[in-house]
Amino acid sequence: MKLFLREHGLLVVLQFVQLALVLSVYVLDGYRDWRTGFYAVFIGMFVLLGYLVYRYFRHARMYKLLSAPPLSLEESIAPLGEAAVPGALHELLQNQYRQYQHQAKAWEHHRRDHLSFMNQWVHQMKTPLAVIHLTVQNREEPSFASIGEEAERLEQGLEKVLYAARLEAFEQDFQAERVNLRELAAGAINEHKRLFIRSEVYPDNQVDPELWVETDAKWMRFVLNQIVSNAIKYSAGSRTKVTFEAKADGGGNVTLEIRDRGVGIPLSDRKRVFQPFFTGENGRQFRESTGMGLYLAKKICDQLQHPIGLESAVGEGTVLRISFRQVQPYTDVR
Repeated sequence: MKLFLREHGLLVVLQFVQLALVLSVYVLDGYRDWRTGFYAVFIGMFVLLGYLVYRYFRHARMYKLLSAPPLSLEESIAPLGEAAVPGALHELLQNQYRQYQHQAKAWEHHRRDHLSFMNQWVHQMKTPLAVIHLTVQNREEPSFASIGEEAERLEQGLEKVLYAARLEAFEQDFQAERVNLRELAAGAINEHKRLFIRSEVYPDNQVDPELWVETDAKWMRFVLNQIVSNAIKYSAGSRTKVTFEAKADGGGNVTLEIRDRGVGIPLSDRKRVFQPFFTGENGRQFRESTGMGLYLAKKICDQLQHPIGLESAVGEGTVLRISFRQVQPYTDVR
């Protein structure tokens, strides 16, 4: 209604002005019967009111659409009435909707092609990396050790690319299962055993072997790999431990803590560490930082409905926590 009144406000004012001018002409011409004049004004205003009411109800759907944003795209292309202007507007919106659908389908097709290419490329790159690993694993020369380290870095980078692509179709690649939390932590430690040794950082797995949680083991292995990789990177050369602990709250939840004694995260960076491509102050000191590891970890934990957070102090290290729903372990009923 407000939009209707704003659109026709000038018309009402002009109608008053027109009637005033007509009455003025009659008065100047010597006509002095005010009752007839007011009657003429009343008839004119009644006709105007009837026209406005008729126009409002003929265009009501259009004004409703323009006054409040639609809740869905389908609502935006609903019929607006049979009048000329609402009909033209409806046709315009339909044409725009068809163009939007066409562009959206083209973009989705392009996105799927891109993801398919990335997946194929990553898998193709794994074969030469496997050959490199086999070539250098039994060679003791320093140059071969350096090649092995670079191959590991390439493998970790490819893994990030692969999981970032898979996030687009997370629901199709998700399987909740019972997982032993200590074994999950042990898998992340074993994955980085050579990096632990080279960096002079030592793993300490204190997770209770009786703790079982519900999660997707494959996705969580990737999450822990990102966290452990960061913990080692920012603790390298410190001869300290990366400690894995888990605590049950008695309410059906278990919190896994991964604690390092590295450089820590400045206060100004802590709220942004889960943002994509954010490297912060530490990223300027450690050139290999991409800002994607914790971002992907957070995205995956959100999909798995595992709350994730961290605490940190500069010079003291970082504690990263992930919460799981605790489940009972498998029991042998034989």
